[in-house]
Amino acid sequence: MKKIVVINGHPDKLSFNSALANAYIKAAKESGAEVRYIALADLDFNPNLQFGYRQRMELEPDLLQALQTIQWGEHQVWIHPLWWLGMPALMKGFFDRAFLPGITFRKSKQGLNVGLLQNKTARIITTVGDLNLKTYKEVYGSSGLIQLKNGILEYCGITSIQSSFIGPLENFDEADRLKALNDVADLAIDDAKALPIGIVADDSIPYIG
Repeated sequence: MKKIVVINGHPDKLSFNSALANAYIKAAKESGAEVRYIALADLDFNPNLQFGYRQRMELEPDLLQALQTIQWGEHQVWIHPLWWLGMPALMKGFFDRAFLPGITFRKSKQGLNVGLLQNKTARIITTVGDLNLKTYKEVYGSSGLIQLKNGILEYCGITSIQSSFIGPLENFDEADRLKALNDVADLAIDDAKALPIGIVADDSIPYIG
């Protein structure tokens, strides 16, 4: 049974991101996967890494539980909106506070980075309000994707990271939204039945919409 963790980075519990998360979870479970859900909007924690790494901040119980869930999962699904070409402040704060040295990465004696979330795969689902995929890639260099995929997940040892782009949502009607929900459900079925880590790697950004 595939162990999948779905993380919703949208601060609004009633957002379309939540609908996408629910569609993914339902399809993954129906395909035989075991799924756990982390909605960052439900967590009680201070998103401000107030002292950097100079002084330790104790991890709140919700952050500890979230880290345990992330460690449990074999496959992570990060769903978030693109705001100012990056992730919401809540989601960035989650990474700042929870993805710490000794927890998700460490330095070797030679000073090289060692990711501690190895043998895990991921999928990134990004929703965008007013930006099309061509502009996102050619003008802005897929900035938000690079931050999350390369700067965080790969840095922490996660591999075979796939990504999807949904938008521009401001042009979506109900039929478009339904199609996006169905497409995400199809992604969940694929993830639940995916081959073991290291066999499949896909860096493409399919356009949904």
